[in-house]
Amino acid sequence: MQLQRTIALTFFSSLFFNLAFSQEKNSLGALTTDRPDQTESPSPINKGYLQIETGAFYEDIGDHPFKQKTTTFNTTLLRYGILDNLELRVGWDFSETRTEINGTELDDIASGLSPLLAGFKIGITEEKGILPEIGLLAHLYLPFSASTDFRPETTGANFILSFAHTLSKKSSLAYNLGAAWGNDSSEISYVYTFVYGYSITDALGAYAELYGDLPEDSSANHKWDAGFTYLLSNAIQLDATVGSGISKGQNLLLSAGISVRLPK
Repeated sequence: MQLQRTIALTFFSSLFFNLAFSQEKNSLGALTTDRPDQTESPSPINKGYLQIETGAFYEDIGDHPFKQKTTTFNTTLLRYGILDNLELRVGWDFSETRTEINGTELDDIASGLSPLLAGFKIGITEEKGILPEIGLLAHLYLPFSASTDFRPETTGANFILSFAHTLSKKSSLAYNLGAAWGNDSSEISYVYTFVYGYSITDALGAYAELYGDLPEDSSANHKWDAGFTYLLSNAIQLDATVGSGISKGQNLLLSAGISVRLPK
């Protein structure tokens, strides 16, 4: 299974590179992505273009004696521009979760597909002076599309307002505010993100982020992450991230991925 995933990843990565480099002749400029951070960009992709954002991450959560370690091999998000200010979004993940009690790994490993994400992004306003660029995102998480180990009984959803400010030629600030519910709970969680980005060179960027959620009847969760992005071309971006929890819960997050804008 692991060998098959490696072969598939190598094949599709090669395909992405070949397609994306053929797009260098266009004048769209560098692609804008919704990974690797938790903050969603307010900018929809250009009409008629398809963007693929994929990667893998590892997460260690829990406290002694109970811990869960999850490896997600495929965090693919497909974004397609259908209007100048509207994109459709579809995402699907494949994960394996291993549980440890007192340092001993249980034989029962949860694995499979998470609920399919389906939604849209609307560009509301462009940035004007001190007023930020604003976008609206909404998603559904469809339980019937998930594997048995990750299938909730109810549909999840979220709504997010996304904001972005240009601080200088090299730096920017973006943030999200919204609400989410699901995972078989009627409790609404209010979500937030704040990310600062800095362009070290034309190709290499760095970012630092705070994010979390505030459930109505449970303890708040606050986390941080930081990482780098690297533009191989205007149509291909690589990324790497490390993070952890501020409040109890997440011990470690590691992530890496690639985003590719395909030609028409």
